[in-house]
Amino acid sequence: MSVGAGTAAALNIAVAGASGRMGRMLVDAVLAGSDCRLSGALDQPGSPALGQDAGAGSGKTTGVVITADLHVGLQGAAVLIDFTRPEGTLAHLVACRALGVRAVIGTTGFTPEQSAGIADHAHAMALVLAPNMSVGVSVMLRLLAQAASALGDGYDIEVLEAHHKHKVDAPSGTALAMGEVLAKARGLDLAEHGIFSRHGHPGERPADSIGFATVRGGDTIGEHTVLFFGAGERIEISHKSSSRANYAAGSLRAARFLHALPAGATGQYGMADVLQLG
Repeated sequence: MSVGAGTAAALNIAVAGASGRMGRMLVDAVLAGSDCRLSGALDQPGSPALGQDAGAGSGKTTGVVITADLHVGLQGAAVLIDFTRPEGTLAHLVACRALGVRAVIGTTGFTPEQSAGIADHAHAMALVLAPNMSVGVSVMLRLLAQAASALGDGYDIEVLEAHHKHKVDAPSGTALAMGEVLAKARGLDLAEHGIFSRHGHPGERPADSIGFATVRGGDTIGEHTVLFFGAGERIEISHKSSSRANYAAGSLRAARFLHALPAGATGQYGMADVLQLG
């Protein structure tokens, strides 16, 4: 059963990790979308939410039951939205590829090998992969590239990020994406010039380095600040999330983008493609 808009052209969306905080937010966003329908809800085997209505966490009745069976959960879906863990996402992509379902991936913490696996799937299916689905973060990434290029080598760069105490990867995928954008604008290799830890007596700050600092605590949704330190001045560009609703809204925009692609389309896209940032 699909729940949501009643039009024949509605976009059928399945949600992975449906019982988690982000999953519940995505379910609510799909239900509220006038052009969307909730077609499936997935969770990991052993989850106490299995068998429950996907809207139970928000006090809603959707008629869509949370399942660990990928073929059941993806039946009838045009797009899967996945904010889970790397291992789960990769298993979901295998099923999506086999069933012809496109995917929006907001999961972070992939190893280089896992990222290569996602790229391989993109040769056979269309997907959007972004460490942060926020429209505001996507715009910030563009601003960072412009700032790093314009300011040049005379400014030291530091990336600060804060998240809730349950986040398992550090630095955040968003912080790393910012680092990649900054490094590219400077003509640097982040793997070589990124500094991810300082302790003891690390010595003076190396030239052309990009530093990272990570904070974990409480229920912080996500905060990112990039500082450019120059002689006699400092520039700060920040993004702070007060709700996961912005991630859900961006995810639906990504799902609509994928749904609008022609039949048989393949490729890995980012939020810059979704937002047509050029």
